[in-house]
Amino acid sequence: MGEIPVMNDLEFQTQADAFMSQLLDAMESLDPDEVDADLQMGVLSMEFADGSKCIMNRQTAAHQIWLAHGASAWHFAMDDTNARWMDTKNRGAVEDVLSGILSQKLGREIVLGSSA
Repeated sequence: MGEIPVMNDLEFQTQADAFMSQLLDAMESLDPDEVDADLQMGVLSMEFADGSKCIMNRQTAAHQIWLAHGASAWHFAMDDTNARWMDTKNRGAVEDVLSGILSQKLGREIVLGSSA
């Protein structure tokens, strides 16, 4: 029986941090008065003009990226088939979910891009 290669914790952290850094870079074009984004130690924090927050962080033990906004939460795992972070409940890719949150909060379409 062949074993499926499993990502170790350091590989996960490196991959998750690089991905969140790409998302932060994509948000650089947004007005900081509308959304102030910051990435530190595996946590991407976004604060909106109304004071609400959206938090993305890596969960090393689960090898997932978690996203929380308001009363909603998502858990994303790497889908090796298409090399994207996909919601574990089939609610889409993390870039699409975050783009939707930003679009709703800023009142215009925001597209962060995808790795597809």
